[in-house]
Amino acid sequence: MEASSANERLHFGKMGYGCQHYRRRCKIRAPCCNEVFWCRHCHNEASSLLKNPMDRHEIVRQGVKQVICSVCDTEQPVAQLCSNCGVNMGEYFCAICMFFDDDTEKEHFHCHDCGICRVGGRDNFFHCKKCGSCYAIALRDNHLCVENSMRHHCPICYEYLFDSLKDTTVMKCGHTMHCECYYEMIKRNKYCCPICSKSVIDMSRTWKRIDEEIEATVMPEDYRHKKVWILCNDCNDTTEVYFHIIGQKCSHCKSYNTRTIAPPILPH
Repeated sequence: MEASSANERLHFGKMGYGCQHYRRRCKIRAPCCNEVFWCRHCHNEASSLLKNPMDRHEIVRQGVKQVICSVCDTEQPVAQLCSNCGVNMGEYFCAICMFFDDDTEKEHFHCHDCGICRVGGRDNFFHCKKCGSCYAIALRDNHLCVENSMRHHCPICYEYLFDSLKDTTVMKCGHTMHCECYYEMIKRNKYCCPICSKSVIDMSRTWKRIDEEIEATVMPEDYRHKKVWILCNDCNDTTEVYFHIIGQKCSHCKSYNTRTIAPPILPH
């Protein structure tokens, strides 16, 4: 009976406390401002709303020293079990990140190379040394590495990607962004990376359609033999091609994802 009672106390309130970000049975005291929040995301969101920009700041997760048990309201040094009531304040607990979460279905794991906890199961991810982040196993030897590609903001919503709670994707060019932002971009018929302007999907059918449109659209005599210098966003080659109002085709990779770097010389 005593073992059963201890076990019940340990799991009391599981999944019954927490915020929109995590289910946990404790709050943290922010070492930067001494205020109490459910998690660092709650702190950062509240801080971003402060009227004075100079007062806005983000918490350093490893700097958290004190937590408050949500069951008995006891403040204490960071630990998995409450020193007063014995409740487990988080089924998953990382003493490096000072991180608690009762939702073990997320399959948390701590990546020592990233220096933070991630979700999705350790066996499903690998750490890319050059990109500086964990990626899904499917991307091992199957992505273009860009040094520290995850340590920047999503080019669409501008949230910092490295420790974002949202899923991310690696584009053909190697740059990263949120999955939901990527699909929204594609839905809006935007097919170029917002960072480097390379095509992010196979555009061969589109280029063929443009070929047909150009063939069917004869330019006026004054423009018919004019040439322009173009830079291809897909292969970075610079070539001189015939000017056409519909588009300029790269002579090297046959892409129409190009930009004019020298305008056509027109007759006086």
